[in-house]
Amino acid sequence: MPLTTRQSVALSGATLLLLLVATSALAPLIAGAAWWWATAFTAVAVLGAGAGLRALRTPPSLVPPLEVVALLLALTLLFGGATSFALVIPTLDTFDEFLGLAEGAVRTIEQQSVPAIPVPALVFALAVGVGLVAVLLDLVVQTVRLPALAAVPVLVPVLVPGLFVESGADAIALVLTAAAYLLLLRVDVRVRRSAELAQEDERPDSALVTAPRRRPIVSTAGASMGLAAIGLVAASVVTAVTPSVSSSFLLGAGGPGTMFARGVSPYVELGRDLRRPDPVPAFSYVSPDADRPYFTLLNVERLEGDLWTAEERAVDGDHTIDTMPRPDGLAEDVLVEPRELTVQIGQVRTAWLPLPYPTAEVRGLRGSWFWDDGSLTVRSVDATTLGQRYDVTRLAVQPTVDQLRAAVEPPAGSVAPATRELPEDLPAIIGETAATVTQGARTRYDAAVAIQAYLRSSEFEYSEEAPVDDGYDGGGFDVIAEFLEQRAGYCVHFSSTMAVMAREVGIPSRIAVGYTAGTPSNQRVDGMVRVDVDSHDLHAWPELYFEGVGWVPFEPTPGRGTVPAYSRPNAGEQAPGVVPTAPVATPEATGRPDGDPDRSLAGPTGGAGAVGPGWLGGAGLVVLALLVVLLPAAIRVGLRAARRRGIRSGPSPADAAWRELTATAVDLGVDVDERRTARALAAELGARPAFAEDGDGAGALLRLRDAVERERYGRVRHSTASADAPDGDRDGPRRDALAADLATASRALAADAPAARRVEAILLPRSLRAAGRALVGRSVPRGA
Repeated sequence: MPLTTRQSVALSGATLLLLLVATSALAPLIAGAAWWWATAFTAVAVLGAGAGLRALRTPPSLVPPLEVVALLLALTLLFGGATSFALVIPTLDTFDEFLGLAEGAVRTIEQQSVPAIPVPALVFALAVGVGLVAVLLDLVVQTVRLPALAAVPVLVPVLVPGLFVESGADAIALVLTAAAYLLLLRVDVRVRRSAELAQEDERPDSALVTAPRRRPIVSTAGASMGLAAIGLVAASVVTAVTPSVSSSFLLGAGGPGTMFARGVSPYVELGRDLRRPDPVPAFSYVSPDADRPYFTLLNVERLEGDLWTAEERAVDGDHTIDTMPRPDGLAEDVLVEPRELTVQIGQVRTAWLPLPYPTAEVRGLRGSWFWDDGSLTVRSVDATTLGQRYDVTRLAVQPTVDQLRAAVEPPAGSVAPATRELPEDLPAIIGETAATVTQGARTRYDAAVAIQAYLRSSEFEYSEEAPVDDGYDGGGFDVIAEFLEQRAGYCVHFSSTMAVMAREVGIPSRIAVGYTAGTPSNQRVDGMVRVDVDSHDLHAWPELYFEGVGWVPFEPTPGRGTVPAYSRPNAGEQAPGVVPTAPVATPEATGRPDGDPDRSLAGPTGGAGAVGPGWLGGAGLVVLALLVVLLPAAIRVGLRAARRRGIRSGPSPADAAWRELTATAVDLGVDVDERRTARALAAELGARPAFAEDGDGAGALLRLRDAVERERYGRVRHSTASADAPDGDRDGPRRDALAADLATASRALAADAPAARRVEAILLPRSLRAAGRALVGRSVPRGA
């Protein structure tokens, strides 16, 4: 039954309220409230467009596709920016922007912890999801007229938080959503009853028994209260039993461990990259001052078992790269010189940004990037480094030897506790070696210089293969003990050993993982030499903390990188700065296996690290939208197939054929009253022009009418065969004749309908409304 504009708007308003309340249940997962307003705008745009289209008497089959168009326009207004035309009309560049946001949404879901920062990519994904849910809700509430099914999509945002937070699904959100759902059902009952009464008024001569126009309040209010009670009990049960899972499992831990997933040691992976046979380009940079710093990806501080791990810190949404702080522990009297760099990333694809430590400012990045406390490393929650080009202002810290020697014991809280910790069962050789090497050192600084000089001495050899051959690859305590015995290894062993020995003598330490300064190329950019960095420049080095200076890098690995001037023996007699040592060695390598989860740290081989097919995200959204639009057609096809099976093998083949013919008539716009007899309906259909002009169609209609009357009322089996024939032989031709008559009559009905109505019958069959009401028992008792 058609609804008036007022009734349609009432249902749209109740649907919008239900969707907005259900969406607010995601609040525990996302910080702030700006994201909710974006999703609310999208929901209003979609449902408002649907209400407006119905007010203009748009064919029901066109409303869902046009709502998808309204969703696209709303997304363009919110996220299209300068790529759109007149703010709301998307262009090809807009769709490229959407694909980038979709890729970023996948990354931010993988990398963020809860509550997540509502970066643009995440808000875009939420807006798309809410918009599609709005289209689906409007379809089931207004077009199919089965508002009870609205509970299915709205339960998704309500129950999802229970999977990620320890407290489970929010009881208040469940109750409020249940109340909004009951309100929708209540509005639907009132709308349905008003429509029925209006339909009865249009047929004053019909012999119908009608219910009073004023229904008792107790009947509907009591039913609503009963449903509300059931909803509250169900909400309580769901809240109690919904399990939560670790946020690091589904949304990522949010800390640096995301990069090295599955508990894999970054040091073992770094060793594999160094053993790669052919170097893979990572990035390049230019500096007007010919500055060649190390580039840090991340810092590792904790040693758990055999694995060095980074301190897991959730991303802080206030730590944007627009306002990077002064490094920890750096006093005002230490010489700091700002220096500019421009970096162009090649094949490195990671959420961690290669930056010199410390950095004061980063400009030109795409995506949302945030700095970590203490380390000042920068990571993204919705982008990667691949293809990025950015400008860096780094701080070249140049402490004097006197400043380092004057450093006092760091006060409590100045550094993370993990940077001081050592296990009780530390192998004896580590403590003994540290005591021997630092014997006679007057200060912590002198002890650090002595440890570096010892590891860089001729007693040690740089080798990437010896640790693998002797079975002590990595950086755990047992590996360090073996390294001190074998005295051959690569940067992982040297940096780990110096970091642990420094802690042994009371110096907080951590290890930086990143790249050395690279190699100058023959090319120039704006008159400056371009420096190339590749996978063979991957490196690990220790950083030690000195109060008043902060975190200070050392270089204990012989033949690699550069040795800071302040850390060389007799450095007090030299000017501060950084002086080069032996040229960087070119190590032999074997490469990293294709299945390695962290291959992106050094860049892909053979194009493996290239950007994945970005169109997949957009294609998925298109497919989802098509599925939503085609869902009614698919249901109708299933019902038609079921009735045809009833004709072939069911107990009442004529009834099945007549029900299918009636459904086809309803789909084509015929106003069929279910209370009328088959004879009356056949007379009405037979008067249509198509049957009057088509003798075959009229004859098929009459034969179907006679067959269903005999089957329903006379219970006389009509047979085209002799009474002595077997049952199968007698029944088969009759069923075939019914199927043939159904097809003929259906063709006549379709020929009598305009083309737009035939398209609507396919995409949005009206017969589903009556079938759905019968399935879920939605019909309102007329005598209630």
